Amino acid sequence: MYDTLIGSTHPLAAREAQTIAIPEDERVWVPQAEGVWFRPLLLNTLQGQWCNLLRVRRAGILSRHLHPAPVHGYVIKGRWHYLEHDWVAETGSYVFEPPGEIHTLTVPADCPEMITFFNISGCMVYLDTDNKQIGFEDVFTKIDMCRKHYAQNGLGADYVDQFVR
Repeated sequence: MYDTLIGSTHPLAAREAQTIAIPEDERVWVPQAEGVWFRPLLLNTLQGQWCNLLRVRRAGILSRHLHPAPVHGYVIKGRWHYLEHDWVAETGSYVFEPPGEIHTLTVPADCPEMITFFNISGCMVYLDTDNKQIGFEDVFTKIDMCRKHYAQNGLGADYVDQFVR
């Protein structure tokens, strides 16, 4: 079957993706909370996965959460840590989060900006201090957040479509 293809991808496969990771246009960053944005890179509806940059320009706790699937991260700029661990993820660090682990992402006061690439499968379950679910995000809620933001800032709701597979 592959000997009849023009190019290297099967016609039924998801198409490849390529984009400049850190955009020049600030409107591409989607606000998530005060001082917190994400920049979508891949919103994979076929596998329930999303890859994005998380940018934080404030100190303190971002969220207490867990993931039912593994998460991979790479710190591009700045540093952060989890309250539950004694290590610090800083520029150049790779982080692996095992499924089911509860962690509280925190950015130190002396870090003016943190940018980390995250590859997340499944969902992100937000928890209160009693480990009760108070919210969640998945690839579909991320798409909805992007559509709303891009519609409001002039890029157009369909701007997000380039990241969806």
